[in-house]
Amino acid sequence: MGSKNKLKRFKENETFDNVYQPSREELLSGKFHLKGLWRELVFKNANPIVLELGCGKGEYTVGLAQRDPESNYIGIDIKGARFWRGAKTALENDMHNAVFLRIQIELIALAFENNEVDEIWITFPDPQIKYKRTKHRMTNTNFLNRYKKILKPDGLLHLKTDSEYMHGYTLGLLHGEGHEVLYSNHDIYNNAGCPDEVTSIQTFYEQQFLEQNKPITYIRFKLN
Repeated sequence: MGSKNKLKRFKENETFDNVYQPSREELLSGKFHLKGLWRELVFKNANPIVLELGCGKGEYTVGLAQRDPESNYIGIDIKGARFWRGAKTALENDMHNAVFLRIQIELIALAFENNEVDEIWITFPDPQIKYKRTKHRMTNTNFLNRYKKILKPDGLLHLKTDSEYMHGYTLGLLHGEGHEVLYSNHDIYNNAGCPDEVTSIQTFYEQQFLEQNKPITYIRFKLN
């Protein structure tokens, strides 16, 4: 994507009423006005809140929101030019249960109150295989602790990835830390029984992985 195109999308995002872009300072100072008030101020209902972390182009956020109008979906990514597409699609389809938040995932606990979130989807995260990058791995212990803070006690988490390494690492960590693995599948399109919302929504990148015959994996779990 050219820098001119990126700039255009950033500018357009500023006009979208379903895109929220708090500054880092706003989050760190505790002054982000939506923390704890997403239902009241944004969705204006008491429905469950579901996050998609590292939402990319936003296809999963939009797809889940279309399937489930009784829940509120928030796609989160630091790359606003990327989720511009999902935000625009949600507006064009008059969807009131799908919005987008531009923040770093590390700051997630500053954007949501304790127990405010019902479910979290992590879709195709960078596996951060190099040892020096493990602190950025989105299912490491530090990240799981952040998620636990904002999730309701029985909140669900989903990991969908093309990385067998990420799948294995996460399963090992979950078992090692005593978390509850509810369902695991290392090749969702070639093993029967995978939930429909996992196989019926495919992201742009997922379609590319499937063309390369890469197996797509999935884990559903709860934190202890």
